[in-house]
Amino acid sequence: MKRLGVNIDHVATIRNARGEYHPSPFDAAIFVSKLGADSVTIHLREDRRHINDLDAKKICSIKRLFINLEISTNSAIVKTALKIKPNYVCIVPENRKEITTEGGLNLIKNKTKIKKIISKLKKKKIRTSLFINPSLKDVRISKQLKTDCIEIHTGKLSNLVKSKKKYHNELDKIKKSAKLAKSLNIKVHAGHGLDYTTTKILNRIKEIEEFNIGHFLIGESVFFGMKKVIKNFKKIIR
Repeated sequence: MKRLGVNIDHVATIRNARGEYHPSPFDAAIFVSKLGADSVTIHLREDRRHINDLDAKKICSIKRLFINLEISTNSAIVKTALKIKPNYVCIVPENRKEITTEGGLNLIKNKTKIKKIISKLKKKKIRTSLFINPSLKDVRISKQLKTDCIEIHTGKLSNLVKSKKKYHNELDKIKKSAKLAKSLNIKVHAGHGLDYTTTKILNRIKEIEEFNIGHFLIGESVFFGMKKVIKNFKKIIR
């Protein structure tokens, strides 16, 4: 059975809008797990626009939860990850001017740096993931970097589907990337911009083991409640 990862960053976004303590990302992590989330994703950004250091530390201390911490290659952020020891660290590209992550890592440009980070994480027995574009070249480089997992950036596919444009070429790239990764013994996750429709489309790809969903899930929960929305996604991917 495929797994559902819930990104709770935007719980922190709502909290930060008032500069107070509610709603609590820590409570959200426990809550979504009870509702059926198989893992919890948080992104500790360099500008701390949603999740902050204390959030990350507290959430990663919940041993009964499977925590996926997204980080950039920033040395200070890497040190924090090594200290709080999440189950997974997913290395992502980061631009402070972006609203959300705009694509996968540039593995060629950052190969040496990423390799060193992966080595440090593995020494701490932290599993590693790389957020990449659907590219056979990037999958092969990921193998060279000895990552445990890749998360395929699905933002372009999602935008094409939502705009009712032809998306089959992008879907084919994702299929081929997932298949190659699986053949190389790399676990395959997928995420970014996913909603019910795009998750249904991607669920047909057997190599994808986990979907990480945040913005749409939190947004739908405003209207229908987290319990119902998580249940809907679990029905799609089971």
